[in-house]
Amino acid sequence: MTTFKVGYFVGSLSTNSINRLLATALVKLAPHNLQFTEIPYKDLPLYNSDFDADYPPVGRALKDAIAASDAVLFVTPEYNRSIPGGLKNAIDWASRPWGTNSFRRKPSATIGTSPGAIGTAIAQQHLRSLLSFCNSPQMNAIEAYIQFKPGLITNTGEVTDPSVEEFLRNYVTEFYAFIERVYMAIPRETIG
Repeated sequence: MTTFKVGYFVGSLSTNSINRLLATALVKLAPHNLQFTEIPYKDLPLYNSDFDADYPPVGRALKDAIAASDAVLFVTPEYNRSIPGGLKNAIDWASRPWGTNSFRRKPSATIGTSPGAIGTAIAQQHLRSLLSFCNSPQMNAIEAYIQFKPGLITNTGEVTDPSVEEFLRNYVTEFYAFIERVYMAIPRETIG
């Protein structure tokens, strides 16, 4: 089986983020042929086109991290019925300047957790819209809106509810299969 490198974004910048716990669990539950690396973005300034002529090192590092990944996973909370501003800013940086969109033809998936009953459904729909514009093939099923309850995921990424653990294991297994299908249709050497 082919090994794929997955760069992942945690939408919350909080060190105590429940979405960071979810990301830790997903990494633990993933098939061994998915290699995960978090893509940092907290030090990015607010994007504006003045940077296009000379991207700062932090902007180039973001684009390099995405380029080094075969696929991208977004693990995000929902803020005010959308994705956090920092994550939107990172997407803006990665998709610019015009003609250098880092997400073009890069397989992606979204998932998130929230204490609310609908998880992060609306934020994920907004994120899917952004990724569609960025021409990123997306795993649209299975959808994953996880309602977080205290103790659901430990600090080391252990999932305490067996049905949620099974669902998350299936999610990352399906993500692997999706990445493989995308690269059957779009060879990796044509991406970038």
